[in-house]
This record gives sequence, structure tokens and C-alpha cells, in this order.
Amino acid sequence: MRRVVITGMGTINPIAKNVSEFENALKEGKLGICNITRFDASDFEVKCAGEVHDFDPAAVIEKKECRRLDRFTQFAVCAADEALKDAGTELKDIDPYRVGVIIGVGVGGLNLTEQEYGKFMQKPDRVSVFFIPMMIANMAAGTVSMKTGFKGDNLATVTACASGTHAIGEAFRKIKDGYLDAALAGGSEACISRFAMSGFNNMKALSRESDPAKASTPFDAERAGFVLGEGSGVLVLEEYEHAKARGAKIYAEVAGYGATCDAFHMTSPDPDGDAAAAAIKQAYTEAGLAPEDITYINAHGTSTHLNDLCETAAVKKALGAAAEKVVINSTKSMTGHLLGAAGAVEAIATALQIKGGFVHQTLGYKTPDPECDLDYCTEGRRDMEITAALSNSLGFGGHNATICLKKI
Repeated sequence: MRRVVITGMGTINPIAKNVSEFENALKEGKLGICNITRFDASDFEVKCAGEVHDFDPAAVIEKKECRRLDRFTQFAVCAADEALKDAGTELKDIDPYRVGVIIGVGVGGLNLTEQEYGKFMQKPDRVSVFFIPMMIANMAAGTVSMKTGFKGDNLATVTACASGTHAIGEAFRKIKDGYLDAALAGGSEACISRFAMSGFNNMKALSRESDPAKASTPFDAERAGFVLGEGSGVLVLEEYEHAKARGAKIYAEVAGYGATCDAFHMTSPDPDGDAAAAAIKQAYTEAGLAPEDITYINAHGTSTHLNDLCETAAVKKALGAAAEKVVINSTKSMTGHLLGAAGAVEAIATALQIKGGFVHQTLGYKTPDPECDLDYCTEGRRDMEITAALSNSLGFGGHNATICLKKI
């Protein structure tokens, strides 16, 4: 059976512009949530977001091309470029039809849609000729392939907040089953705008806390909504024997993947957590592990009342008594919720913690919730060996995805 390993990673997110910065930020417990600067929020109910500041893609993308790429695609191209450099190879020794690009996106170019619709309302022929190819969600994956020359499977998983994890899981399966030898996999998102945030806010999903330190508080009894973030994470997944033959640095092994659907509600997770638990079980079972083998879980942990409650229930159902001993955290306490990019950035966080031997703190936690009663690593960073970990993602529409990573 073919094994799959992570040999390169790249990220742009609210707490880091690259993987090295990201690892340090995780260790230091850096908060990337701030008061909104992307638009005037003085009269807006929502005050905080996880913004990427001072992003400059010029080192990777020419200025003229930048104008024809939406921000989410720019993020993905830069993250993919870093991932390949980190892997130490352009994978040119592999048939390009056996290298895939699978990059998940939650909503695509929503900011651009807002801008272009404003033009349309004034005069229809003012809408940009680049509007459609810039806005569509598959353009991150398509553009990365144009940049790299990889001609294998090219997909954009669009499963809301589970998009990035589904992308990694599908790339893992393609390599494991022999359809590909390597892939760039991950997620990207950039939709911090008044238009997008109004939609989330009107459905009561966003935190209205004005203090950034109190806005995203996963598993806390007083949690009151998620904080919208932006960014990208891309990983190089590679068949193990190929990676070993070239002496590659290996962060971790992708050993299992689970994907299910609640089939319950448009936005609310199923309260009993059965389908999410099934995805978790599928992931560790495919990895050949038992519940007690799981050391750490990077939770979806959005800081919404229902998500954190249902995810806790799912972990308990999936792991049984072993749930009491597993260490859990939420990267969203630092970055906010990156939607389609969340699972990919959190997979990178998981791999860094496996290789670095630590679990980052879940920030903002003050008040225990008796219904969320597991170990959420709230006191500070914990230095510990991680032998096997899970990363969960749960998306609107009932999409559940879990990957299992192992130390190697």
C-alpha cells in the first residue's frame, strides 16, 4: 500500500506570512484578530476580523498579472510557491500528468463580486471582462497549475468550511490509490468585506465583540460567534518512496481521511454529532489506529455555541473513554475562521506541532462550559510528543472532514 507524506508547506494567514513565522506565532500564542481595517466599520455591528496585513505578492506574481487575479488566488499562488520551495523540488522528475493541484475555496471572489455589482448597477458594460475568470472558485487551482505546469487532477473542492480539509483528503486518496505521485493541496479564501460580513452577521454567525482578545473564544461558555479571517495554506503531498529516495524533509505522514455529511440542516450541525464522529472514526481507522493512539486534535473550534458543543460530542462518540486524555486546541482562536482555507492552514498547524513536539494554546478561554468538558489546552503552550493527530473541519451544508496525521 502506498504511503503519503507532507514534504513542503506554504501559508499566508493573519498571524504569519510564511511557515517559519507561523510556527513561531503558534508557539508564542500570537493573536491575529484585529479591529477591521479593510472597510469603514464605524457603523457596522461586527468590529473584528482576522486580516492579512501588508500582503505583497510581487516576489511571486508580476504586477500586471496581479490585477487579473482575485486576492484569494494571489494567496494560493504565493502559498503554493512557498510549499514547493520548502519541499526542495519542483517535482519535474515526475510525469506532469501525475502531479495534481487540489485547492479548496469556500466562496471565491466575493469581494470582487461586490465591487463589480456596484459597477453593474451604474452601467452594465462597466463590468470587468476579467470578472468571471477572477471570481470563480476553481481559479486558485487553475492558476497554480498554470504556474507550475502540473497537469494531473485539478480540482476545487467547495464544501464551505470543510473545503481545505477535503482538498487534502482527496489528494491523499489520489496518491495512495496510485492515480497521482504528488500533489499541491490546500485551501484559500479572501472575503473580508461589508457585503460578505453582512450576510454572516445577519444570520447571527459572527462575533460582535469589539475587543479582539475576546472575539474568538472557542469552547468558552461565553463564546458568541466566529471571527471571519482570510489567507491560504498549501501542502506538498508526496508518495513516501519517492520522497525518501530524494532525501526529502518529511513533516508528517497523512495516514487517514474521513468524509461524511450530517444530512440535517443548511447551517446548523447535527446536535448528536454522529456524522462528524463517523468521519473521525474513518480517519483513524484508515490510519490503522485505535482511539487511544490519538494524542492530539486540532478542532474545528469556531467559537459558535452549536459548533463547539457538537464537535465535543462528536469527539466523545468517536474516541470513547480516550477522549478524556486527548489534548485539543483551536487555531481559530488566533487566526479567526478562514472558511475554505481553514482546514488547510490548520493541517499545516497540526504538522508543525507534530514535528515540533508542542500543542499551542487555545486563546481567549476564560469561562468553562460544563457541556464542553475536554482538555482544550487553555492554560498555555504544552510541550509534548504527538504520535498521531486529527484535524477536523465541519462546514455549512453538513460537510464533515477529518484527516489523520502521524509522526514519522
